[in-house]
Amino acid sequence: MLKTRLKTGDTVKVISGKDKGKEGKILSVDRKSGKVIVEGVNMVTKHTKPSAANQQGGIIHQEAPVYVSKVMYVHKGKPTRLGVKLVKEDRNGRTKNIRYRVAKSTGEVID
Repeated sequence: MLKTRLKTGDTVKVISGKDKGKEGKILSVDRKSGKVIVEGVNMVTKHTKPSAANQQGGIIHQEAPVYVSKVMYVHKGKPTRLGVKLVKEDRNGRTKNIRYRVAKSTGEVID
């Protein structure tokens, strides 16, 4: 199981491979295999047989998984690494340990 700080819905930029430079949102994260599916990146063609869901069948273009190490989180238009900041109290003043994701380049809290 790979430790990654990326989540579904994050905007990422591909930093290596055939789709280098492309940006897109993460559609799904597979922590077990260490891969993510990014919209519009690593497109493959799949040949499908006719079925109840797809009456005609044919050729479908869809995204294939990409390794997490090949993408970087985009913060304010620039790719950056992510870190974690532990805070003892939340925004309401209650005391408990909370983890926030932080952009390493600026030090700003993401969420």
